[in-house]
Amino acid sequence: MKYRSDMKKAANKPSVLVLDDEERQQEILSLILEDAGYEVTATGSPKDALDAVKTTEFDLVLTDLKMPEMDGIQFLESVKRILPQQVVVVITAHGTISSAVEAMKKGAFNYLTKPLQEEPLLVVAERAVEQARLVRENRLLHSQLQEHYSIENMIGKHGSMQEVFRLIQKVAPSNTTVLIYGESGTGKELVARAIHQLSPRSSLPMLAVNCAAIPETLLESELFGYERGAFTGAYARKKGLVEQADGSTLFLDEIGDLSSPLQAKILRLLQEREIQRLGANHTTQVDVRVVSATHRDLKKMMADGQFREDLYYRLNTFPIMIPPLRERATDIPLLVDHFLRKFLNLKSDAARHVSPAAMERLLVYHWPGSVRQLESVIERAIILAEHDTIEECDLPQEVLNPFAGANPYAGIDLPDSGLDLEELEKHLLRRAMEKSGGVIARAARLLGLTYRTLQYRLDKYKLNQ
Repeated sequence: MKYRSDMKKAANKPSVLVLDDEERQQEILSLILEDAGYEVTATGSPKDALDAVKTTEFDLVLTDLKMPEMDGIQFLESVKRILPQQVVVVITAHGTISSAVEAMKKGAFNYLTKPLQEEPLLVVAERAVEQARLVRENRLLHSQLQEHYSIENMIGKHGSMQEVFRLIQKVAPSNTTVLIYGESGTGKELVARAIHQLSPRSSLPMLAVNCAAIPETLLESELFGYERGAFTGAYARKKGLVEQADGSTLFLDEIGDLSSPLQAKILRLLQEREIQRLGANHTTQVDVRVVSATHRDLKKMMADGQFREDLYYRLNTFPIMIPPLRERATDIPLLVDHFLRKFLNLKSDAARHVSPAAMERLLVYHWPGSVRQLESVIERAIILAEHDTIEECDLPQEVLNPFAGANPYAGIDLPDSGLDLEELEKHLLRRAMEKSGGVIARAARLLGLTYRTLQYRLDKYKLNQ
């Protein structure tokens, strides 16, 4: 490989890799580009060029299409496998324009035709370097967003999610019992795993059990284990999940579904740090941190006698409330971007963008299944999308027409005591503004009002101050 300037990248100089099997062509390209202020690396070997791409991030790669060792299309595909965002411009003769078009379809930024002219070369090079700069800035922005607005696969810049992140970081280093509240699909287990991963217990795996998914008759033995002969089929001693989690974290999901006898056993675990296997005549000490979660109203259950008061206060030492997606709609674009990248390998031409119209649909939908539902919608849309952008037609009908076939007000009735219509209007105005993230135009659409009418009503009730 021939270097037209020092191997070390010069400060503020855009870098170009030139691949051409004709040495004279290498020299011409190098001289033109160096005179224009570019740092140039030139080679006639596709293998050497690929090795260079693996170790150096060039602003621009210029490659000839017709080469004996590997043609330009194959080289382009190899470069894109190594570095999908690499900006590549192909050089072709007049008789092979169709090959250049094929290269564009496979990800080339642009193409130049021989014989090369200095001005078109420099114009394309300038545009390509600008594209590379935008790619780098976009990548930096993503990393900054991830750094500031995410924690352990949870994402959110809304104030309510930032508070969740703060609480996780505060409580994680301790052994304090944590109770996570949140509707289905909000990510309660992600919060539990984040607490575990940021704790001194992270060297051991967290063990999790869904208390609502296992029949009561099996859940006790699953949690606490059993001795040989404890019941028919108990041919050998078995450690339960609590013992297996010794030294680690036990996550009890949907703890509001525990039966009264099991509530008593969990209370003993939290108070005495000991358990008793089924069929055993002695207790076993354990060092387990308990993190639990529920979508139920445990206070109401406690008042109704369905949940033990003493267990509630043991579990609720450090509560964390996860907001549903409808209450942090401003996080939707951030989450959509995350899921687009997550499902990038779902198919070879997976969509990388969402059209403004489709994004608007996502922003105004109420998301009863919260983040989990949004993830499913994006995965489905990527499969359906014909191009690199998800359109409205790729979204499911429940998102496009959330009230189709049903009266959304069917469940609303006037109380016998009557209601205050003005207070109801204020409440709806506040909820629309909360759900829209404070964007008046979006809130107006939620309420079926014009922008001006909503602005008037907000001013009327002094709700926009």
